[in-house]
Amino acid sequence: MHYRELGDSGVEVSEVGFGAWTVGTDWWGDRSEQEGIEMLRHAFDRGVTFFDTGDVYGHGRSEELVGEALADVRDEVTLATKVGYDFYNNPQAGHGELPKEMDAEYLHTAVERSLDRLDTEYIDLLQLHNANVDEVDEDILEALDELRESGKVEAIGWALGPSIGWLAEGDAAIENEFDAIQVVFNLFEQVPGQHFIETIEELDADTSLIPRVPHSSGLLNEQVTPETELGEGDHRGFRPDEWYDTGWEKLDKLRFLEREGVPASRAGPEVPLETGGSAAGDEASGRQGTTDGSDRERTMGQATIQWLLAHDAVASVTPTFRTAADIDEWAAAPETPPLSDEEFERVAGLYERDFDIERDDGMAGFRSSVEGADLDAVGAKYAGD
Repeated sequence: MHYRELGDSGVEVSEVGFGAWTVGTDWWGDRSEQEGIEMLRHAFDRGVTFFDTGDVYGHGRSEELVGEALADVRDEVTLATKVGYDFYNNPQAGHGELPKEMDAEYLHTAVERSLDRLDTEYIDLLQLHNANVDEVDEDILEALDELRESGKVEAIGWALGPSIGWLAEGDAAIENEFDAIQVVFNLFEQVPGQHFIETIEELDADTSLIPRVPHSSGLLNEQVTPETELGEGDHRGFRPDEWYDTGWEKLDKLRFLEREGVPASRAGPEVPLETGGSAAGDEASGRQGTTDGSDRERTMGQATIQWLLAHDAVASVTPTFRTAADIDEWAAAPETPPLSDEEFERVAGLYERDFDIERDDGMAGFRSSVEGADLDAVGAKYAGD
């Protein structure tokens, strides 16, 4: 495993993190709480030190399990959580979105409750959960500063979700010097991630990206195939059938990213690189302790993580771990061969041409909290109200 800094916050994260929305919830299939704790511990044993949860996951239960599983290694891990959904005063039906509460008093209260559930004195990364751009006013920014000054929070972030919008919120996070933006970003879904990378470069900002859904809801790790039947309660079921059909065609065009060799999880000691790497890899990303790994296997699931890590602004990638085998494979992704210049450019060309597929993927387009004004700048489709 290799490690990077969130912005210039001083907070270190593993290049592969653990998205704990699978722990203490039933959104990604059923598993016992003990199984969730064992997965968290297994990830730590595999070098994962960045654990990202949210107070709304399991209405606080995910935070409690994360705190319990990692209590004896608290000083060795980076804990992130999210606040903003008022599950305290509102019942939740299925996976429906709860009402949000975004004011300074609520923010302070929510943080105190998260600290109690995580059983910690401080939160390494506090993220505003799906906050609309107009909800994050001067009072909220001041409250975040107060939390950092008090030592209860080390770094601040903004977790963006499709239910509220993307671009206006991410741009505001960069402009207001947030340490991190968490966003859906993968080989198939590059908007708005690429836009944020360009904005960070243009403004010479220190904001880092934390991509989630790196495997595009099971397509890029091949856990969802034409034969797969998603179980009841599986969060991936919200995607239309056309989206999966198109995704499988795109996947076939990316087979050149796979490599045969020794699995990284069973490879020998690291061999430091003595010469430069590709623009898509080591030198460009400033990665610590990167190895050559030229004889190592690179699965599609690992290649998509490597593609994300090739971007300088990316600090950590948070796959959806469902099993110990997932952890073993994806936590080893940083040890696999980085993408070559040719591979990186080939991916860019395919994406620019929409993978040479002319069929609609069935997705309605992007949501926006500012009636699509932010989407016009990047030519993205607006889903409407």
